[in-house]
Amino acid sequence: MRADPRGERQRALSRRLEEAGLDALLVSHPPNVRYLTGFSGSTSMLLALRDEMVLVVDPRYAVQAPAETTGAARVEIAPRSLWEGLGLTVSAIRPETLGFEADHATVREAERIAKLGAARTRGTDGLVEGLRVSKDEGEVDAIRRAASLAHDALLAILPSIAPGQTELAVASRLEAALRDRGSEWHPFQTIVASGPRSALPHARAADRVIERGDLLLIDFGATLDGYCSDLTRTFVVGRAPDDRQRAAYDAVRAAQQAAISGIRAGMTGRKADALARGSLESAGFGAAFRHSLGHGLGLEVHEDPRLAPTAEGLLPAGAVVTIEPGVYFEGWGGVRLEDDVFLPNEGPTLVSPGAPALEEVP
Repeated sequence: MRADPRGERQRALSRRLEEAGLDALLVSHPPNVRYLTGFSGSTSMLLALRDEMVLVVDPRYAVQAPAETTGAARVEIAPRSLWEGLGLTVSAIRPETLGFEADHATVREAERIAKLGAARTRGTDGLVEGLRVSKDEGEVDAIRRAASLAHDALLAILPSIAPGQTELAVASRLEAALRDRGSEWHPFQTIVASGPRSALPHARAADRVIERGDLLLIDFGATLDGYCSDLTRTFVVGRAPDDRQRAAYDAVRAAQQAAISGIRAGMTGRKADALARGSLESAGFGAAFRHSLGHGLGLEVHEDPRLAPTAEGLLPAGAVVTIEPGVYFEGWGGVRLEDDVFLPNEGPTLVSPGAPALEEVP
């Protein structure tokens, strides 16, 4: 049985508060609250002190909050509104310097925080997110299981895909298969893009009818224990791939394999991106790679670190990242392959099943 990681996470945050000269931090971003306490509700305020966590929730969570936090935080039930309850809590503790998550607070919320009763308030950036970048064994296992679930759901619906169906119909069946297998929710809106629409990197499923010979790009994921997986697969529908489709696919697959085998904790996100970008440039597809290589993955589907031509930050040991090169040609289509990779000090480890050779469906 794994040890509860929340105590060490809270102690690590306490050290960060001390280094930042803060007596307390108001944590409002739900993934950060869940990371520190286990509470999964959508509305709460966590007052993180150097020696205590106080979770303020409204009466809707009077049962859920104590059950999920299991002693990791003192739960205060606001008598009426969340902000009223928070004001009572802060006034009773009266921290000298209260930080708040500036990148998650609106201007109105920042104004309300300034009136809570602390002597001083100060916006902060990434105090909790910086802890979340390196995953522990339990987090990696959750992402691995979410990736396996997503992979199995796609395999279940592939035989049913055929020309004449709409992208929306395929997306609907895939999302149902994800839920049937236990996905808590979809980490993002499922992408199903066919034919020329597969050249749109962030296309949403539409009512376009899939035609025989189309490229079909599917970007999807699952969520388990709050942790996300993120996969992309590309197929040809209804017939064997033609030479151009196979050439594009093989180039993308080679670029992905180059990045997966070459990426290391401690290198910059720019150098990681260059592993795939250089492979595609050598194959003559460099200009068609129109986005960055990947991003961190965890309680949110897009987290730090970044893998991009402009990302000079180092990839930390313990990060889980996506590796998703792609090529896109307006009016013709696109190919993208995406898998999830864990970066321990010993070297990269796939936590998703890995992209196959180009397949025809059904």
